Amino acid sequence: MNKSFFAFILVLLSACAGYKSPDRATWGTYLHGASFTDMTASAQIAKKPIYLGDGGRTVSDSIDKNAEMNYGDKSDNESAMNIKYMSELEYKLYDALRRPGMSVQRAGTDVVIILVRDAIMELNAPEISTDGDENLGTIAKILKKYDATFIEIAGYTDSMRDASAARAFTLDMAERVGVYLAQHGVKQTRMFITGRGSARPIASQDEWGRLTNRRVEIRITPVR
Repeated sequence: MNKSFFAFILVLLSACAGYKSPDRATWGTYLHGASFTDMTASAQIAKKPIYLGDGGRTVSDSIDKNAEMNYGDKSDNESAMNIKYMSELEYKLYDALRRPGMSVQRAGTDVVIILVRDAIMELNAPEISTDGDENLGTIAKILKKYDATFIEIAGYTDSMRDASAARAFTLDMAERVGVYLAQHGVKQTRMFITGRGSARPIASQDEWGRLTNRRVEIRITPVR
Protein backbone atom coordinates (compact mmCIF):
# COMPACT_ATOMS: atom_id res chain seq x y z
CA MET A 1 0.00 0.00 0.00
CA ASN A 2 1.35 3.45 -0.90
CA LYS A 3 1.56 6.58 1.25
CA SER A 4 -1.32 8.32 -0.51
CA PHE A 5 -3.64 5.44 0.41
CA PHE A 6 -2.64 5.68 4.09
CA ALA A 7 -3.16 9.46 3.97
CA PHE A 8 -6.65 8.89 2.54
CA ILE A 9 -7.47 6.43 5.35
CA LEU A 10 -6.30 8.92 8.00
CA VAL A 11 -8.47 11.68 6.53
CA LEU A 12 -11.44 9.30 6.40
CA LEU A 13 -10.98 8.22 10.02
CA SER A 14 -10.63 11.83 11.11
CA ALA A 15 -13.89 12.72 9.38
CA CYS A 16 -15.68 9.79 11.02
CA ALA A 17 -14.38 10.74 14.46
CA GLY A 18 -16.07 14.14 14.28
CA TYR A 19 -15.15 17.35 16.04
CA LYS A 20 -13.92 17.39 19.63
CA SER A 21 -13.10 20.53 21.59
CA PRO A 22 -9.40 20.88 22.42
CA ASP A 23 -8.17 20.46 25.97
CA ARG A 24 -9.47 23.25 28.20
CA ALA A 25 -5.91 24.19 29.17
CA THR A 26 -5.37 25.41 25.59
CA TRP A 27 -8.52 27.53 25.32
CA GLY A 28 -6.65 30.67 26.33
CA THR A 29 -4.48 30.30 23.25
CA TYR A 30 -7.44 29.88 20.92
CA LEU A 31 -9.26 32.82 22.50
CA HIS A 32 -6.28 35.16 22.76
CA GLY A 33 -7.53 38.60 21.74
CA ALA A 34 -11.17 37.93 22.64
CA SER A 35 -12.85 40.20 25.22
CA PHE A 36 -14.62 38.54 28.15
CA THR A 37 -17.23 41.22 28.63
CA ASP A 38 -20.54 42.42 27.21
CA MET A 39 -20.40 43.99 23.75
CA THR A 40 -21.32 47.50 24.84
CA ALA A 41 -20.80 50.59 22.69
CA SER A 42 -17.81 51.67 24.80
CA ALA A 43 -16.32 48.16 24.63
CA GLN A 44 -16.60 48.24 20.84
CA ILE A 45 -14.82 51.61 20.69
CA ALA A 46 -11.99 50.24 22.85
CA LYS A 47 -11.74 47.08 20.76
CA LYS A 48 -11.84 48.68 17.32
CA PRO A 49 -8.13 49.68 17.08
CA ILE A 50 -7.14 46.20 18.29
CA TYR A 51 -9.29 44.56 15.64
CA LEU A 52 -8.08 46.90 12.88
CA GLY A 53 -4.49 46.26 13.96
CA ASP A 54 -5.18 42.55 13.52
CA GLY A 55 -6.08 43.08 9.88
CA GLY A 56 -9.76 43.78 10.46
CA ARG A 57 -11.83 46.26 8.49
CA THR A 58 -14.91 48.41 8.78
CA VAL A 59 -18.07 48.03 6.69
CA SER A 60 -17.13 51.07 4.61
CA ASP A 61 -13.78 49.41 3.84
CA SER A 62 -15.60 46.25 2.73
CA ILE A 63 -18.06 47.60 0.19
CA ASP A 64 -17.50 48.11 -3.52
CA LYS A 65 -15.80 51.48 -3.78
CA ASN A 66 -17.32 51.92 -7.23
CA ALA A 67 -20.84 51.58 -5.88
CA GLU A 68 -22.91 54.67 -6.47
CA MET A 69 -23.48 56.64 -3.27
CA ASN A 70 -26.18 59.20 -2.61
CA TYR A 71 -25.26 62.84 -2.30
CA GLY A 72 -25.48 64.08 1.23
CA ASP A 73 -24.09 63.61 4.67
CA LYS A 74 -21.22 61.12 5.12
CA SER A 75 -22.90 59.59 8.19
CA ASP A 76 -26.11 59.01 6.18
CA ASN A 77 -24.15 57.12 3.54
CA GLU A 78 -22.33 55.07 6.17
CA SER A 79 -25.63 54.24 7.87
CA ALA A 80 -27.06 53.04 4.54
CA MET A 81 -23.95 50.92 3.94
CA ASN A 82 -24.25 49.31 7.38
CA ILE A 83 -27.93 48.49 6.86
CA LYS A 84 -27.27 46.98 3.42
CA TYR A 85 -24.29 44.94 4.67
CA MET A 86 -26.16 43.57 7.69
CA SER A 87 -29.28 42.84 5.62
CA GLU A 88 -27.19 40.70 3.28
CA LEU A 89 -25.64 38.92 6.27
CA GLU A 90 -29.07 38.31 7.80
CA TYR A 91 -30.35 36.78 4.56
CA LYS A 92 -27.31 34.49 4.23
CA LEU A 93 -27.69 33.26 7.80
CA TYR A 94 -31.46 32.85 7.59
CA ASP A 95 -31.20 30.88 4.36
CA ALA A 96 -28.45 28.61 5.73
CA LEU A 97 -29.82 27.99 9.23
CA ARG A 98 -33.38 26.86 8.66
CA ARG A 99 -32.95 23.94 11.03
CA PRO A 100 -34.53 22.85 14.33
CA GLY A 101 -33.32 24.74 17.40
CA MET A 102 -31.87 27.65 15.44
CA SER A 103 -33.24 31.06 14.53
CA VAL A 104 -32.01 34.34 13.07
CA GLN A 105 -33.46 37.65 14.23
CA ARG A 106 -32.89 41.33 13.52
CA ALA A 107 -32.30 43.78 16.39
CA GLY A 108 -31.92 47.23 14.86
CA THR A 109 -28.78 47.07 12.74
CA ASP A 110 -27.56 43.95 14.58
CA VAL A 111 -28.29 40.35 13.67
CA VAL A 112 -28.80 37.73 16.40
CA ILE A 113 -28.44 33.96 15.97
CA ILE A 114 -30.19 31.94 18.69
CA LEU A 115 -28.83 28.43 19.12
CA VAL A 116 -30.71 26.17 21.53
CA ARG A 117 -28.12 24.07 23.37
CA ASP A 118 -29.44 20.79 21.98
CA ALA A 119 -28.84 22.06 18.44
CA ILE A 120 -25.11 22.41 19.00
CA MET A 121 -24.11 20.18 21.94
CA GLU A 122 -24.41 16.64 23.15
CA LEU A 123 -27.48 15.94 25.24
CA ASN A 124 -25.69 14.79 28.39
CA ALA A 125 -22.16 16.07 27.88
CA PRO A 126 -20.51 19.51 27.55
CA GLU A 127 -19.23 18.79 24.05
CA ILE A 128 -20.19 19.99 20.59
CA SER A 129 -22.29 17.37 18.82
CA THR A 130 -22.10 16.13 15.23
CA ASP A 131 -25.05 18.38 14.33
CA GLY A 132 -23.40 21.21 16.22
CA ASP A 133 -20.23 20.77 14.20
CA GLU A 134 -22.23 21.12 11.00
CA ASN A 135 -24.29 24.07 12.27
CA LEU A 136 -21.35 26.00 13.70
CA GLY A 137 -19.29 25.22 10.62
CA THR A 138 -21.95 26.89 8.49
CA ILE A 139 -21.98 29.93 10.77
CA ALA A 140 -18.17 30.17 10.74
CA LYS A 141 -18.06 30.24 6.93
CA ILE A 142 -20.58 33.09 6.76
CA LEU A 143 -18.90 35.07 9.55
CA LYS A 144 -15.56 34.76 7.74
CA LYS A 145 -17.12 36.23 4.61
CA TYR A 146 -18.90 39.04 6.47
CA ASP A 147 -15.87 39.90 8.55
CA ALA A 148 -16.47 43.64 9.09
CA THR A 149 -18.38 42.80 12.25
CA PHE A 150 -17.94 42.30 15.95
CA ILE A 151 -19.41 39.16 17.51
CA GLU A 152 -20.82 38.70 21.00
CA ILE A 153 -21.13 35.05 22.06
CA ALA A 154 -23.34 34.82 25.14
CA GLY A 155 -24.40 31.68 27.00
CA TYR A 156 -27.71 31.39 28.88
CA THR A 157 -29.40 28.69 30.92
CA ASP A 158 -32.68 27.93 32.65
CA SER A 159 -33.43 28.87 36.24
CA MET A 160 -30.79 27.43 38.60
CA ARG A 161 -30.55 27.85 42.37
CA ASP A 162 -26.78 28.34 42.31
CA ALA A 163 -26.10 31.58 40.40
CA SER A 164 -22.33 30.95 40.31
CA ALA A 165 -22.85 27.50 38.80
CA ALA A 166 -25.25 28.96 36.23
CA ARG A 167 -22.69 31.58 35.15
CA ALA A 168 -19.92 28.96 34.94
CA PHE A 169 -22.14 26.64 32.89
CA THR A 170 -23.10 29.37 30.43
CA LEU A 171 -19.57 30.73 30.14
CA ASP A 172 -18.38 27.23 29.28
CA MET A 173 -20.92 27.05 26.43
CA ALA A 174 -19.93 30.48 25.12
CA GLU A 175 -16.20 29.77 25.31
CA ARG A 176 -16.65 26.39 23.64
CA VAL A 177 -18.42 28.06 20.70
CA GLY A 178 -15.74 30.77 20.61
CA VAL A 179 -12.97 28.18 20.44
CA TYR A 180 -14.77 26.39 17.61
CA LEU A 181 -15.16 29.60 15.60
CA ALA A 182 -11.52 30.55 16.20
CA GLN A 183 -10.38 27.12 15.03
CA HIS A 184 -12.40 27.64 11.86
CA GLY A 185 -10.88 30.96 10.91
CA VAL A 186 -12.95 33.60 12.72
CA LYS A 187 -10.66 36.25 14.24
CA GLN A 188 -10.63 36.22 18.03
CA THR A 189 -10.23 40.02 18.09
CA ARG A 190 -13.82 40.25 16.79
CA MET A 191 -15.18 38.33 19.76
CA PHE A 192 -16.85 39.30 23.02
CA ILE A 193 -17.58 36.25 25.21
CA THR A 194 -19.80 36.15 28.27
CA GLY A 195 -21.90 33.78 30.37
CA ARG A 196 -25.12 35.35 31.63
CA GLY A 197 -26.45 32.48 33.76
CA SER A 198 -30.22 32.32 33.99
CA ALA A 199 -30.75 35.98 33.04
CA ARG A 200 -33.05 36.93 30.17
CA PRO A 201 -35.22 33.81 29.77
CA ILE A 202 -37.00 33.63 26.41
CA ALA A 203 -39.44 30.85 27.41
CA SER A 204 -41.29 29.62 30.47
CA GLN A 205 -39.49 27.54 33.08
CA ASP A 206 -41.49 24.38 32.43
CA GLU A 207 -39.92 21.22 30.99
CA TRP A 208 -39.90 22.40 27.36
CA GLY A 209 -39.18 26.02 28.16
CA ARG A 210 -36.06 25.06 30.08
CA LEU A 211 -34.62 23.43 26.97
CA THR A 212 -35.17 26.66 25.03
CA ASN A 213 -33.62 28.84 27.74
CA ARG A 214 -30.43 26.76 27.61
CA ARG A 215 -28.91 28.45 24.61
CA VAL A 216 -26.07 30.41 23.03
CA GLU A 217 -26.80 33.71 21.31
CA ILE A 218 -24.39 35.13 18.74
CA ARG A 219 -25.01 38.84 18.31
CA ILE A 220 -23.36 40.39 15.26
CA THR A 221 -22.86 44.15 14.85
CA PRO A 222 -21.15 46.16 12.10
CA VAL A 223 -17.73 47.67 12.68
CA ARG A 224 -18.31 51.33 11.88
